[in-house]
Amino acid sequence: LLAACGKSAQLPLQAWLGDAMAGPTPVSALIHAATMVTAGVYLLVRSGPILEAAPDAQLVVAIVGALTLLFGAIVGTAKDDIKKALAASTMSQIGYMMLAAGLGPVGYAFAIFHLLTHGFFKAGLFLGAGSVMHAMDDDVNMRRFGGLARLLPVTAITMGLGWLAILGVPPFSGFWSKDKIIEAAFVGEGWRPWVFGLAALLGAGITAYYMSRLFFMTFAGRRRWSSDGADDTVERHPHEAPRLMTWPMIILAAGSVFLGGILALGDRFVTWLEPVTGHAEHHEPVLPVWLLMTLTLVLVVLGAFLAFRQYAVAAVPVEPPSAPAVVRAARVDLYQDAVNESLVMRPGQYLTRALVYSDRTAVDGGWLGLAGGIGRLGSRLRRMQNGYVRSYAATMLGGLGVVGLVVWVLAS
Repeated sequence: LLAACGKSAQLPLQAWLGDAMAGPTPVSALIHAATMVTAGVYLLVRSGPILEAAPDAQLVVAIVGALTLLFGAIVGTAKDDIKKALAASTMSQIGYMMLAAGLGPVGYAFAIFHLLTHGFFKAGLFLGAGSVMHAMDDDVNMRRFGGLARLLPVTAITMGLGWLAILGVPPFSGFWSKDKIIEAAFVGEGWRPWVFGLAALLGAGITAYYMSRLFFMTFAGRRRWSSDGADDTVERHPHEAPRLMTWPMIILAAGSVFLGGILALGDRFVTWLEPVTGHAEHHEPVLPVWLLMTLTLVLVVLGAFLAFRQYAVAAVPVEPPSAPAVVRAARVDLYQDAVNESLVMRPGQYLTRALVYSDRTAVDGGWLGLAGGIGRLGSRLRRMQNGYVRSYAATMLGGLGVVGLVVWVLAS
């Protein structure tokens, strides 16, 4: 690809595919926006008849989806790495899709709908993050960005459209898909609509906060890099990415703006999926739809305003300040790695080592010991076969003596 694009395109492309990332940005855009999401959500929606025959399993799917959307959102609020913040956002959006899949026929089509719209705005956000990294010499720390909107206008606009889409601001794509999931979460009886619905509402508010935090820390506020005398000691000269990188971002931004409204018009997407998802009977949520839309937008505006006040108006420290315990926990993914190591990985290691030791000492040791004993017995018996007639005659005489002794004992 580099050779085909020519020498002049190699440096920008290498930055877009930079070495200092957990994965190349286009790959992140693919697996976070398409492949990784599609596999599980598509499988569960296609397995709808199986889930409907096992209501408890379906309930578990919805619970896991609700927990995941909150988990990812909380983690995203504390990440300073721009790609890790987007990765946490992907976890949260997968939670929305899984929640919809666990709601049954009322949510199947909306799970796939959000999968499709999410594919556009999340891919655009990841490619935008790659463009920012290209401009900032592969730095991913948002605390060392700031004020990049004027220097990266195309990146700022395209990421801004993706930001508004993931917030669910009308008429952007995320509004048509995520709000439908929130409405579907409030459908049902008993405790479920309140638990799942409130989780989806709370997730929308937290999403608005951490995604606005990402946008404002990157493109708004004071410049926190050395060109304008900031604290950063690395000299940087941010500039817009070449067209090879900006055109895919523009195309994805167009999908972030228009795709949701086009597919939602006349419920054409839901109708198109009916042969697979089945016809879902219309059920009204426990709260009026207009009230749910109002609450969602209020939470979105509140989350964006809090992020604007904290990261666009106020000065952002280059080094992370001391924070409460919950923020420190979010910075390390709510200790999920520590929990996994303590409850799964280390006990698994100890169990594996014990099994290997048992296999070597008991199983292999037992059979190898038996084989060695037979070999040692054979080596001792072999000494009796020395080739001397007198030895054989003495052995025969000894054997006859033993036989005679046995006969005498038995006869008496």
